[in-house]
Parts: sequence; structure tokens; C-alpha cells
Amino acid sequence: MPAPIRFVQDSHLFPEAVDVVVIGGGIAGAATAYELARKGVSVVLLEKGLIGAEQSSRNWGWCRQQNRDERELPLSIHALQRWKQLKEETGEELGFRNTGLIYATKKQEEIDAWEKWGQMAKNYGMHSEILTAARAKSLTAGSVSAWLGGVYSPTDGHAEPSLAAPGLAIAAQKRGARVFQHCAVRGLDVSAGRVSGVWTERGLIRASSVVCAGGAWSSMFCRRHGIDLPLGNVIGTAMRTAPIEQVIKMPLYTEGFACRPQLDGSYTLSVSGRGRVAVGPQGLRYAKKFYSTFQARRKNLKVHLSPSAFFSGPEALGKWQFDARSPFEKVRILDPEPDYAMVQEGIAAMKREYPALSAVKVVQSWGGMIDSTPDAVPVISSVDKLPGLFISAGYSAHGFGIGPGAGSLMSDLVTGSAPVVDPTPFRYDRFSDGSAIKKPGMM
Repeated sequence: MPAPIRFVQDSHLFPEAVDVVVIGGGIAGAATAYELARKGVSVVLLEKGLIGAEQSSRNWGWCRQQNRDERELPLSIHALQRWKQLKEETGEELGFRNTGLIYATKKQEEIDAWEKWGQMAKNYGMHSEILTAARAKSLTAGSVSAWLGGVYSPTDGHAEPSLAAPGLAIAAQKRGARVFQHCAVRGLDVSAGRVSGVWTERGLIRASSVVCAGGAWSSMFCRRHGIDLPLGNVIGTAMRTAPIEQVIKMPLYTEGFACRPQLDGSYTLSVSGRGRVAVGPQGLRYAKKFYSTFQARRKNLKVHLSPSAFFSGPEALGKWQFDARSPFEKVRILDPEPDYAMVQEGIAAMKREYPALSAVKVVQSWGGMIDSTPDAVPVISSVDKLPGLFISAGYSAHGFGIGPGAGSLMSDLVTGSAPVVDPTPFRYDRFSDGSAIKKPGMM
């Protein structure tokens, strides 16, 4: 398990009816609930386990524009603006620090890719600095590598995953939203061909709009209603060190490890781009859609068949009734095992690179389930097939940093407001309308 997440007190008076139900208390769901409440919308946020307990507290905590897919970049820019505003606006500590972040490398091809990305990003008003060898060395003081160069984004930063989603949920409550944990949504209530509410383990809530922000569970939930949402679940691994001298002052990417400083003097640490694919029903169902993405990234993935996934968890087969216990109540919090070999690899790489950290110890490691789309760009969209249903899922390991922006965009879509950015790249039907699946951008 990652660091303990901030406690959120449930609201009082379970509602009979609201304007909007948000399913899922991760960063996307909590940010959506907050932005809707800020607009004066009657909203309830429902979480089957605890707010922020799945991938939203298990990620690296990076808040970046740098190296984003061009389709995500406008929303990433808006998200970073929101990160900078939210502490003062909400009165809640989300852990955001505008430290900048750095990618350092010994490979010319990476520098070339970052230079190309930087030229594109200038069209959006985003500027980053391509680093000379000397400049990369100065920004990574204490490292032993002779870097060829790197890229530095001074406007980016990081936040605390254990604080962010809970803090936004609490901020939503202050604005009038209601929040209930250990309250799974079993399914949608549908009347005259459109959403009219949700069936929960505590009963029916009437609502004209429902946002499915269920992370790795979203495809299963949608499939129960005939909505095909192609998601692949990847298990990531991360770890936390004991507090130690903060030699590394900002989020750092290298070939051997990636890390960020935490507020308590420890580091969150991982190995960039690596993960495990436990092949289950969903992986088989959407194998064709994911084939090109898998081929591009297969060298960084460990793949194995997972028989248990057919019977339990977010890919389990079978239907359920809304008046009986659902799969969402059988597994309240996904807690996959970390890749212990990767833990050892990552901490060893950090110690080699920074001799001053040779005594650093890993005190926790954890796995997290990452919901990914075939093009590694999220779905933030209405669903024409079922009016009143909206989807916010498939963040493909980019969701934490983009979360506040996703909440802004989704609240605009639900309320019919002018969208904060063009929502076209995030539309649900791009996977079914004959559009070619685009190649994923940079990690």
C-alpha cells in the first residue's frame, strides 16, 4: 500500500435525487464533483471503497505539461493552472509545488524527440529548455552520469497523491456536494432511453446525468449497459523511501529510474515506462485495438495470463443484478502486488546515480492498476447511445497531473457550458466511428 491517504468524512443525509451523480472517488471524479459544486450544481460523489485509494494515490505525483501528447497538451496546460490556484481557492493542502521537472539522458535520439516536441509545444504557448550537457549536470547536482543533455520544464511541478483526491472531495463538500464512501454504484437506472439515476448498494438515487469516473472498473460498468469502452489495465509499480537529505529537488526522469521529492523528505521512486499486463477477458476482448500500442511498448511490459481475472476484479465475466451484491462490492480497493524485481532495480539505480543517497532505504512499495486506452488519450465525453451518461476514464498513466483539468472539462460538458478546451480529441466514439486509432504520444 502507498502512504496513508487523507481521511474524508462521509456526508449526512443520503440523497433521493440530485442533478449529477459522479461514480468514482479518484482524482478525475473528485475534481469533477468539485467543479460541478463550484457551479452550483447538485452533485453526489460515490466511491465503492475510499476516496483516492486506488491509482490516484499510487501514481508518481507528477504534474506536467512536458512531453504530453499534443491532443492532451491544451488540457494539461489548463490543469497546471488549476493546480496553482486550488490551494488558495479551496483552503486544502493538495501538496502542489511548482518546482519544475527535468528529463536527463545519454541518448541523442531522446534529445531529438524532446526538441521536436518543444517546437510543437510553442504553438500552445508552452516553452521548455533543451539542456546542454553542462546545464543538465548543473540541474542534477550530485549525479555521477555524464549526461549528453536533457529537457527542463520550469513551469511544471508535483503534488501529493495521498492528499489530492481527498482534498478535492472535501473541497466539493464545502461547496455543497455530498460524498459517500463504501457505497458502490451497481448500475444505471434508465427510463425512456436515457439515464434517470443510479442503483447503489444503499438504494436508488434519481439523477439526469451520471459521470462514470471509475478508473480500471469503468469498462466493466459500461459493458453492463451495452456501452463498449476499450480499456486495457496495466499494473504499475512504485515505492517510497525513508526521509533523507533531498539531494534531488524536483521530479527527475533518467533511463534507470524516475523520482520526485515528497513533502516529508522522502522520495517516490519508479522505473519509467515499465509495467505488467495480466491478460484477462478485457485484454483478449480488445487485443486488436491495442495491438499497435502494445507493439510500440512491448519491450517495457511483462505479460502473463491471469486466470483469476476471469472471476474477480475489474475484468471479471458475468452480469449482476442491481438488487444484489455486485463485483464492485467484492473488491473495494484494488491492491495489486508490486513488481519486487523492479523495486530493487529502481532503488539500486538511484543509489548508483547519487552516491549521497547510498544509504537510502525503501520503506514501502505498491502496485497500481492503470486504465489505458488504445491511443493512450483519455475518454472525457458524453455517450450519444445513452443520453445522460458521461465517461471520464482511460487516463493511461497521465491522469493525476491532468486531473483538475479533466474535472473542469467534464463539468463543462455535463452542464452544457462552453468547454475550457476543445473536447474533440477525448470523444468516446473515436473508437467506434471508423476513425483510425492514432499512435500514442510520448510517455
